[in-house]
Amino acid sequence: MIKIIAAIFLILHGLIHLIGFLVPWGLMKIDSFKYTTTILAGKVDLGPTGIRIVGLLWVVGAIGFVIAGIGLWMVTPWWFTLLVVVTLYSLVLCILGWPDSQFGVYINLVILGVLLFGERFGLSFPGR
Repeated sequence: MIKIIAAIFLILHGLIHLIGFLVPWGLMKIDSFKYTTTILAGKVDLGPTGIRIVGLLWVVGAIGFVIAGIGLWMVTPWWFTLLVVVTLYSLVLCILGWPDSQFGVYINLVILGVLLFGERFGLSFPGR
């Protein structure tokens, strides 16, 4: 049961990454995620084209989390490695998107903590 809950959480986390694509591309307006062309808390202005490229990077993160969640659900041999890589990737994106994506930083740190130290606390990872 915990495997299914974790897989669903990863898939939902991936889908939330789509905000980083939809807002810069003008496909969705969210009050708490205003359109901006800057990263690093407004310190670097990428312009409209640059922020759209960053939006595409968010899609890659979304796809990675969805695939890792499905991999966990199906107990594939690669889900754990993919999840570590996509979580690190997402962590970098969230830092670039700070402060709008600060909650994502915390979620990614929790995921990494569970992956790195979970077995020490009795968690087992299927397929690993």
